[in-house]
Amino acid sequence: MKIYFSHGKESEPWGSKIKRLASIAKEIGCDVDSIDYRDTLNADVRVERLLNILKNEQDEIILVGSSMGGYVSLVVSEQVKAKALFLLAPALFMEGYQKQSYVSDCQNIEIVHGWSDEIIPVAHSIQYAKAADCTLHLISGDHRLMGSLDLVAALFQGFLARIIQK
Repeated sequence: MKIYFSHGKESEPWGSKIKRLASIAKEIGCDVDSIDYRDTLNADVRVERLLNILKNEQDEIILVGSSMGGYVSLVVSEQVKAKALFLLAPALFMEGYQKQSYVSDCQNIEIVHGWSDEIIPVAHSIQYAKAADCTLHLISGDHRLMGSLDLVAALFQGFLARIIQK
């Protein structure tokens, strides 16, 4: 099982949130990679980059994305078979993004979104979760979720435990 992390618009591939989640994934035996998108702020260019990386992937994959990376992971899952998606405050239904509707075949999707997110409206995650009939964790926290990182890590650990058993 390989996990691909996609960071947010102005983040970096090995920021503290991704490092924390990657260490949990490694502990249970998953391979991890975090894609570097810092050379472009265009979400749809990032989608193409991840699709290119995944075109020769043989392992089962899990896509994890934060903010713009959540958009990237979800859109990529429409074209690549992912075992699961874990999205943190995903930038869905955002003005200027090419895709405004999402139809993933992935059956294992969980979203975590902070109630106090000042960048991506929490209503966007509610809208998607309702349409996709997926799990949505609304937690205390802002867009970065750093003040809730212990809870995010626990949710991710539980998510991986459920996915690995399937």
